[in-house]
Amino acid sequence: MTFSARYPLAALVAGALALGSLTADAMAQDLKIQHTKGETTVPAKPKKVLAFDMASLDTLNALGVEVAGVPTARFPEYLAKYSSDKYQKVGTLFEPDYEAVNAAEPDLIIVGGRSSAKYADLAKIAPTIDLTVDPKDFMGSVKRNVATLGRIFDRQAEAETQLAKLEKSMADLRQDAAKAGKGLLVLTTGGKMSAYGPGSRFGILHDEFGIVPAVEGLATTNHGQAVSAEFILKTNPDWLFVIDRDVVVNQKGGAAKKVLDNELVTQTTAWKQDQVVYLDPVNWYLMGGGLTALQSSVDQIAKAIAKK
Repeated sequence: MTFSARYPLAALVAGALALGSLTADAMAQDLKIQHTKGETTVPAKPKKVLAFDMASLDTLNALGVEVAGVPTARFPEYLAKYSSDKYQKVGTLFEPDYEAVNAAEPDLIIVGGRSSAKYADLAKIAPTIDLTVDPKDFMGSVKRNVATLGRIFDRQAEAETQLAKLEKSMADLRQDAAKAGKGLLVLTTGGKMSAYGPGSRFGILHDEFGIVPAVEGLATTNHGQAVSAEFILKTNPDWLFVIDRDVVVNQKGGAAKKVLDNELVTQTTAWKQDQVVYLDPVNWYLMGGGLTALQSSVDQIAKAIAKK
């Protein structure tokens, strides 16, 4: 007769203790994560992840972490693999496909920026975190988000290494930018232009990269401040940084150059000295605070300034 048969209560207790130990181990693998919408308990190293936030997808890719599902979107070349059918499509950047999300049975959902508004609905399906970047604390947000993803996926060392590289590049750029002259950033779309300054959606150009603003007091709303060719001539920046939104929306380049190539803008110092920089529109407009996009943006601007 076995011990369990002779002492059924002892066996039950032993079984309960073993189960409790397993449960404790499982719980020990859970992490309490602080994010934009509060605190969420998520599993450590989750296996099935849906990423609606492009910046987070960028950072995860940089850290060597693959996700299972993504929205249908325009991906930069370094994330082109996510366009394939190998990865589940779970909606758009703005609107999740809740049936697809449910069917995926994710261990973790990541939202941010355009998908942030859907946090509450997605959180009912699976543990969800919101990694929206705060434009008024851009790099602070980026650092927290990278550290958070590093912690969740046990990639802390890689996260620290890549952040250190980015910060060094930015510090070098700030030194050069301080001597480069004044800059203005404009976004073109459908033949119209908006300007963005410090503290705005694209304020990182000034706030973190160190480009001296050519004009102060621009509106910091999400859509920037509508401007004209006359405004650009009056501002007369030494450097003109351009985001061609039509490339992202229509996948056709050249629209921004047509908007800017007129008798007023061509009189500016930036145009005359060939200091018009067409920023990577996908990185700036879609990717936000992703590690790869940020490093690429720093490198592009540093290279442009170094030529002068």
